[in-house]
Amino acid sequence: METPPLIELARGLRFPEGPVWLPDGSVLFVEIAAGAITKVARDGTKSTVAETGGGPNGLAVGPDGALYVCNNGGCFEWIDLGGLLMPGPLPGGWEGGSIEKVDLGTGAVTTLYTDCGGRPLRAPNDLVFDAHGGFWFTDYGVRDEHARTSDLTGVYYALADGSSITEAIFPLEAPNGVGLSPDGSHLYVAETHTTRVYTWELEAPGVPIKANFAFSHGGTQLAAPGGQKRFDSMAVDGEGNVVVGTLGEGGLTIVEPSGLHDFLPLPDPLVTNVCFGGPDLRTAFATFSGTGRLVSFPWPRPGLALAH
Repeated sequence: METPPLIELARGLRFPEGPVWLPDGSVLFVEIAAGAITKVARDGTKSTVAETGGGPNGLAVGPDGALYVCNNGGCFEWIDLGGLLMPGPLPGGWEGGSIEKVDLGTGAVTTLYTDCGGRPLRAPNDLVFDAHGGFWFTDYGVRDEHARTSDLTGVYYALADGSSITEAIFPLEAPNGVGLSPDGSHLYVAETHTTRVYTWELEAPGVPIKANFAFSHGGTQLAAPGGQKRFDSMAVDGEGNVVVGTLGEGGLTIVEPSGLHDFLPLPDPLVTNVCFGGPDLRTAFATFSGTGRLVSFPWPRPGLALAH
């Protein structure tokens, strides 16, 4: 695909991620390196919605109108390479991540989950709500260069009221983006380091069918483009295409439900995420995390209207 004309909506951001378009035309997103949730209004005015601390990563609006946040706990040191901000090693003092709820009106932050069955969450990354009011989220885990260790983590299903959390899929290596098919019947997950997208059919809310025993997590590999690409977070458009933020060769990887894929190059080596908005959901909003920008551009198909 050819790069479309881009409109820059905001710059000077501290590693933006998790964009969410609101019906009033504003866009919410996190600034991971600033520990904050930010809003850009339709007129370009920028404001702070909440200061979560740590490393707010994924962001979604829940059934109650509140914001739900995957917070990685501040699991990266930050490296400035001449204006390109990069996530670096695990900092000393990091203790783990959490799922948080933010009141959109007041900015008050409440912690919902820090563990599952007594096992601490490591670095929650991305989330998506289903039509039943629950949400799926990935735990990216951490790599500790000093200890020479790398986590195996998974995907969780939780309820918005803080009453239930289940590890539904394990093991994965740095699971990042997560999304649902338009009819809610399939879950998609992107692994960063392997550059793979997997899919699971769902038999009930929070219950994946482990159908492919080539992988111990039971998922089916949908795409693995390889090259110098690495996968980040994702959105799904109205035709069921999985649109994955792509690192290294910066851009968006578009994966059809059949597994065929295309690539849209964009001018940032760390294109981390995308969402769809506008009156007809034909506008894409992408986070250029390395250069600290939020941009928009036309999308050839309507995006998928999210559950809430």
